[in-house]
Amino acid sequence: MRAVIQRVRKASVEVEGRATGAIQTGLVVFLAVRKGDGEPEIQYLAEKIMDLRVFPDEKQAMNRSLRELGGEILLVSQFTLYGDCRRGRRPSFDEAEAPERASQVYGAFARYLSDSGFTPQEGVFGASMLVHIENDGPVTMLLDSEKRF
Repeated sequence: MRAVIQRVRKASVEVEGRATGAIQTGLVVFLAVRKGDGEPEIQYLAEKIMDLRVFPDEKQAMNRSLRELGGEILLVSQFTLYGDCRRGRRPSFDEAEAPERASQVYGAFARYLSDSGFTPQEGVFGASMLVHIENDGPVTMLLDSEKRF
């Protein structure tokens, strides 16, 4: 499982001209599911995201987590994070999970966040989305459950 997270002042996502989710201070999480991902990857990545210290403290050092801040999450599916561009000019998505299973894992990830006290705002899985982001910092991080050890 792979995620690109961005610290934001505000963000929203819309599908076919209709807003499906919006947040104020928090994190936008672009999430991709890899073939074979399941509960261990969900738990690892969700906990990492909620506890990652990327928000400023009183001295403006990145020492506060999303949990400490009480910030929000905007969750957006993005299988293209598994695009392999090493060969040719067209990305290969061989590592990305099949859409039906990826949708289930994505849903389980959203439920894990909800069960942990967050109510993630969301895009629509598999839809073409327009994401509006006011990036704060900018602070952008790449997390990969495969590289956790």
